[in-house]
Amino acid sequence: MESLSVERLDHLGIIAAVIKDLGLIEMIDARLVPDAQEEITPGEAVAGMILNGLGFANRPLSLTPQFFANKPLDLLWHEGVRAEMFNRFKLGRTLDEAHAYGCDLLFSELALAVCQQERIDLCFNHLDTTSFALTGEYVPESDTQAIAITHGYSKDHRPDLQQAVLELMVSQDGGVPFVSKSWDGNTADTQIFQERAQALMQTFASSPTPRYLVADSKLYTEDNAATLRKLGFITRIPNTLKLVAQVIGQALQGATWQRVDDTTRYQRIELCHYGMAQRWLVVYSQAAFERAEVTVSKAQQREYEVIEKQLFHLQATRFETPEAAQAALAAVAKRWKYHQVEHHTLIEHKRYGGKGRPTSTSPIKAIAWQIQARVRPDAAHLAHLQHSKACFANPAMTSITSLCTLADLILYAPTRTALIAAWRRTWVPAAVASAGDTTPMTPGE
Repeated sequence: MESLSVERLDHLGIIAAVIKDLGLIEMIDARLVPDAQEEITPGEAVAGMILNGLGFANRPLSLTPQFFANKPLDLLWHEGVRAEMFNRFKLGRTLDEAHAYGCDLLFSELALAVCQQERIDLCFNHLDTTSFALTGEYVPESDTQAIAITHGYSKDHRPDLQQAVLELMVSQDGGVPFVSKSWDGNTADTQIFQERAQALMQTFASSPTPRYLVADSKLYTEDNAATLRKLGFITRIPNTLKLVAQVIGQALQGATWQRVDDTTRYQRIELCHYGMAQRWLVVYSQAAFERAEVTVSKAQQREYEVIEKQLFHLQATRFETPEAAQAALAAVAKRWKYHQVEHHTLIEHKRYGGKGRPTSTSPIKAIAWQIQARVRPDAAHLAHLQHSKACFANPAMTSITSLCTLADLILYAPTRTALIAAWRRTWVPAAVASAGDTTPMTPGE
């Protein structure tokens, strides 16, 4: 009687075809040179781990042979490949070889080779970081190259958990990740961006086509200015700089807005800042204005609640002179951002020298003054704040705007959309977790 065996291909055939089409196995074998006595090469072992990781099987890596027990391996690889070849010893040795070669270096080389093969446009390169919250105890590693799992600024809103930080750079074209690096959990974005900008100088200089770095406002610092002078970059100016408020105020007073579409417009301002000739774009959008309205309204309401308490205590205080009462009101009102005094009233309180009910001839011992005030929203200032918050400033080197339109700069302005999509695609549960800890990590945005 003939025996019948059933093998399940599922979606793994598509993944294996993509791996073969991109030539990942050959590229890995060119870097992690296989031994003549090995039954499967390092490239095939990595392909097996990829298939296992994308096979919807939340099981330890050591059980990979069980995962491939009912799979058509001759279709996924070639004839002669057996499930037991993907044992923990082979996979462990492959991971050791990848670690010795450099995981970040290996990833970047493979990704850049694929981008070149598939003609991915690398003109605009988006850089950002995210944090992965981890649970469990993490003993400090003795390996100096290991990252520190520790507390830091949590982008996924879990400051109670320790974390690791992941740096990722993706292409504007398709959001393809091609640079990745893990950092200590308490590493600041300014440090990561500064080191990455320095590392990119030679790469961008030797590129046959122009390449530009796109990142958020943490890239634009005075300490990083020397590096940015040698790079083409697009970023956002930190709102902490006083110059930003001045430039936005100047733009709001002008009438030279250029429309991108029905909801977005911009003004171009050329200036020199941090020793760099730049062209700033002040961008105004209707969506940002609507968000600013809500933000300012909430801030105004919170301030009004505080003002009510201040005026309650102020009217309960007695002053020796009307001037002192008015000065006290002015001192309180000076701290208000969204309100102003609409009306105030001074009330006289006489104190008589004798006892009992005073008469018209009773001597006045002293006069105390009480002040009562009513406030109203500062409509003009609120409107100015709403319009100011609806604007942001994008700086770019003047050399960039000679190669693309100003509308393109707004399009390529720092956004996290492509990066968030790449983080979700590259998220692997417990990628940096310790042995025995299989709690998935959550990428923060």
